[in-house]
Amino acid sequence: MRPPLPLLGLLDQQFYVRQARPAAEKAHPHGGSRPRQGRVRESALWARSLRAVGSPPAAGRWVVVADRGADIYEHLRQCRQQGLGFVVRAAQDRGLVAPSEAPPPTLFAVARAQPSAGQLELALRARPGQAARQVRLQVSYSAVLALRAPQRPGASTGKGEPVAASVVRVWEPGGKLEWLLLCDDVISSFPQAQERARQYASRWLIEDFHKALKTGLGAERLQLHTAPRLFAAVALLSVVALALVDLREHSRQQPDAPAESSGLSASYLRVLRSQRTRPIRTVREVFYALAGLGGHLGRTGDGPPGWQTLWLGLVSLRYLAEGVRLAALLPPEEH
Repeated sequence: MRPPLPLLGLLDQQFYVRQARPAAEKAHPHGGSRPRQGRVRESALWARSLRAVGSPPAAGRWVVVADRGADIYEHLRQCRQQGLGFVVRAAQDRGLVAPSEAPPPTLFAVARAQPSAGQLELALRARPGQAARQVRLQVSYSAVLALRAPQRPGASTGKGEPVAASVVRVWEPGGKLEWLLLCDDVISSFPQAQERARQYASRWLIEDFHKALKTGLGAERLQLHTAPRLFAAVALLSVVALALVDLREHSRQQPDAPAESSGLSASYLRVLRSQRTRPIRTVREVFYALAGLGGHLGRTGDGPPGWQTLWLGLVSLRYLAEGVRLAALLPPEEH
């Protein structure tokens, strides 16, 4: 149910090796607060990635869509400073700046107090122990709020600049699903709130990329012993993972588009067509032909091919194409 998403590429990729907590920090009598001030926070990776991405052009708008791991004060503030929009799922029940009220209100209480403005139907993917299903969700929104700055080493709560954000709440009555989405712009109508909810639903494409990288291409199974070699391998596999995700997006959003727009090179497409008995005219047919090379049987009751199957199909196609290339270079046999 999410909108079609043309895949443009990978803007930035951060490699980070998690370090053990220093012994001096563990031994500090006050929980290590003073030594911790000199250590770079892992959450700083979000802001570092934003700086690498940069700011949008004057006539454009870039929106950062992220899960609860990105609900970090510095990350939200960095988005504001760079002119980036954001739709970030809230993880922290932050205090709000409201001088006239004591005690100050909290983000979750204000968001959950808003009445439903409309309904949204969404197709949820399958999860462990839960089948894919269609749900009808309620959507509400609140006016722009000022998120109070949290406590940081050397600064008490509220000392930093507040971050302005609207909140869109998406929830399933009687169910466990609830999204509290922090948005950079003013939300004043249900269509606007619904658009932000669909933008957040599009974040699943990022999850698909990581599944293609880890499950399909086996990035976590690489037997490399040094960080630089692992980084280089993951960078190369990321290009392939993007190609696989892009092909699947084309097969879902533009299934009847010509096969030439699938992303495969002309030589790969010729080889794929030559080893299939059925014609390959559309992107969808390219997708399932590649899956067939990977072992997908394509029976009526079979589900869509997984990432590992697609990867095996792409590897098989590469071997076939390389064989064709080498055969063309062989000199003719003498009789």
